[in-house]
Order: sequence, then C-alpha cells, then structure tokens
Amino acid sequence: MTRHTFEGFIAGMGTAEGTRLVVGHWPTSPLGSFTDVMVERPDGQRLLLAPSMEVAEFVTATYSFDDVVLTPVTCDIAGAPTIGPAQTWTVEAGPLRLAFTTGSRTGLGWLLRAIPRPIATAPAFCRFTDLPARVVGLRTAGTAGHGRREYYGAHDVHDLTSLVASWTGTDLGDLRPVTPPVRFGFGSTPARPSVTSVVTTVDTPDTPGAPRTPAA
Repeated sequence: MTRHTFEGFIAGMGTAEGTRLVVGHWPTSPLGSFTDVMVERPDGQRLLLAPSMEVAEFVTATYSFDDVVLTPVTCDIAGAPTIGPAQTWTVEAGPLRLAFTTGSRTGLGWLLRAIPRPIATAPAFCRFTDLPARVVGLRTAGTAGHGRREYYGAHDVHDLTSLVASWTGTDLGDLRPVTPPVRFGFGSTPARPSVTSVVTTVDTPDTPGAPRTPAA
C-alpha cells in the first residue's frame, strides 16, 4: 500500500432548500494546496466540484458521484489558518457561491483537543475509534473504492453559525443540519453543521493501474 496524507479542514452543512454541502480545504496534500466541494442536491444527485483533473481523478477513485464539474475553486478564510470562532469562510466553485461563519468549539472538539494530535490522527487510533463513532452515525476508518483504505483523524471541531449560499444564482436558504446524510463514501459528515480540523489518510494498493497521486 502507498500512503497519502491530506491535512486540512472538512466543513459540512445543509440548507433550507435541501442541498447538502461538504467543503474540503487542504493546505497540505500530495496534490498541493486545493479546495474541493462535494454536493448532494435535493433530488439526490451527487456532484464533485474539483479544481483540476488530477484532484478529480483521485477523489472519484475514493468516493462516488453522479457527475464531476471541473472548475476553479477558491476558499478565502478571514482569520488565522486554524479554526477559531467568528471566522468567515468564502468559497466559490462553478455554480456555487458560499459563505459561512464559524462558532465556538463543540464538546467533541474539546475532547479531541485533549488527545495529543499525533495520536488522534494516527490510522491505528482511527481504527480504534471507528466502532464508538458509529453510535453517532460517523466513521473514522473504512474501505473505499479500488481497494483503498481511508482514515479520518479529527483533532478539533467548531460549530457553524450562519450560511449564505446560492446555486446558479438561486438562494439555497438558511443553515440546516446535514439530513438526510450525504452519500459519497463509507462515512458521512456530522448532521450538526460544523467544520473539523482533520488529517485524512488514504492507503492505495500498489497494483498495476491503481489510481495514485504523484510524489509530493
């Protein structure tokens, strides 16, 4: 297996219109710094908004979508490059315009902060926490497409407090929980709108033709 490590943030949110959004912002990854957006529309259509073919190929080999839109994706964060309260994140990606504001650290966030980061983000620890995480509808370890294994090592969580979003110019309405759960891979984002600091580890099999990232 070849190991690929992505360090960044995952923000999950629902809208009154019914669209659910998962924003991945990855300052450090084998693919360089990038942002992508996974979208599930009210009718169940699953879309990936990706900034390059390279990103799209890696993500679609791990998750499932009905369509992929290659488009510039920008993410501007007002404040420090770590999660904090009262930060405004602005995302533009093809048909999507999105701005959301962070709130206070959640109870889970405080618990994660008490665990040393090297432990919280280690794949072995993610395997250990996967079973209890399932009780609240989450996954921290599992199998993905093409024989891949994936681990989510979260180390902080903050609530989202507000949202302004539109799709092809149509307002998506107020912030709502991510319900029903999104259907991109073996795990979902929490129902509670939030942004998580995370190290995502993806192990890919070393077999001919297996999708792989270039060397970092």
